[in-house]
Amino acid sequence: MGKRIKVQRRGRGTPVFQAAHTGKIAEVRYPKPTVEPMHGTVVGMTHESGRIAPLVEIELSNGETYYVAATEGSHIDQLISLGSDAPVQVGNVIPVGKVPEGTLVSNIEMKPGDGGRIARASGGYATVIAHSTRRTVLRLPSKKSIEVPSDSRATIGVVSGGGRLEKPRLKAGESFHAAIASNKVYPTAHGVKMTAASHPHGGGRHRRPGKSTTVGRNSPPGAKVGLIAARTSGRGGTKRKRL
Repeated sequence: MGKRIKVQRRGRGTPVFQAAHTGKIAEVRYPKPTVEPMHGTVVGMTHESGRIAPLVEIELSNGETYYVAATEGSHIDQLISLGSDAPVQVGNVIPVGKVPEGTLVSNIEMKPGDGGRIARASGGYATVIAHSTRRTVLRLPSKKSIEVPSDSRATIGVVSGGGRLEKPRLKAGESFHAAIASNKVYPTAHGVKMTAASHPHGGGRHRRPGKSTTVGRNSPPGAKVGLIAARTSGRGGTKRKRL
C-alpha cells in the first residue's frame, strides 16, 4: 500500500499540519455595534505572527479595546470614530451605506455585526460603486463586484503594508518560515517527480503522469489531484470546433 499523500495528511488535527498559535494577540474584529456613536484612540501598533498586515490597538472611551488591521496613514494617538455620523476620514468605521461612491474601504462586513470579513490583507481595499435602498455594491481589486447590506461596517482607507511583496526573498529560508507561519508547506514537489507509491502521478521514467489528470469533484482525497472537475482539458484548454 502506498503512503498517504499530502492532501490526505493535511488538516487532520495533528501538530505537524496546524498553524502555530504562538505570537497570536487577539481576535481581529470590530466591537459590537451600538446605536450611539463611539470614539476611540489608537494606543499601539503591533505585528501578529502569521498575519501579513500590521495591527492597531484601539481603546474606546468606555475602556474597551479591540484590534483591527492598520490602514495607510494610521498613527499613535489617532482619533477614531465609529458610527453612521462619523466623518469620512482614514481609519474611521462607517456603514457602507453612508460612504460616498468612489471611496476606498477595507475590512468590510459581509453581514452587519460579523466584525469584518473582506479586504483585510496588506494593501487590500474595495471601492464603493453604487447604493440602493438596502444594499451597497463594492468592487474588489479583482474587478469582481459584490453586494453587501448597507448596514455593514467598513474602515475608510487601504490596509497598510501594500509594498510587502516588492522586496525580493533572497533566501529559500525566508519563504519557508513565511509558509510555516501561515500553515502552508514549503517547498512542494511535483507529483510526477515522486514515486508511484507517493502520488497518483508518480512513477515512470519520463516525468509524465501517464494518464489523464482530470478527476471528478467527488473523488476521494487519495485521488483528488490534478485538474479538479475540469470543464475542458487537453492542449490549449479549449475544445476545437469541428469544421
